[in-house]
Amino acid sequence: MPENLKAMTLRLQQDVPLAEASLDSALIAVSTLMTSVVTARQRVGVAPKAGQASIMRLAKAQLSLVEVSGDVLRVHGELADIAQETAGLDVHECPNQAKATGAQLALVA
Repeated sequence: MPENLKAMTLRLQQDVPLAEASLDSALIAVSTLMTSVVTARQRVGVAPKAGQASIMRLAKAQLSLVEVSGDVLRVHGELADIAQETAGLDVHECPNQAKATGAQLALVA
């Protein structure tokens, strides 16, 4: 395998799982914020309509993150297909790479 191809493959094997994990983290953060907003509204005892516009925007943000995550997962699959065609790489290595990166991210967090 040419060095340039090898270097790009290694970079993508790091960057793709990192992007996937980052989107998951963003979705968790927005979901946590949603929970906090609704809980605050309930515990403070304000009218149910208070903060409704913000809650709707957060719900829209959640949906957008889910859609983006799906797009990144499709890109991952497409890149795996390209790797198979271009370099004959075993696409079954991808989930193991993602698990290893996820474990590393958990240690950092």
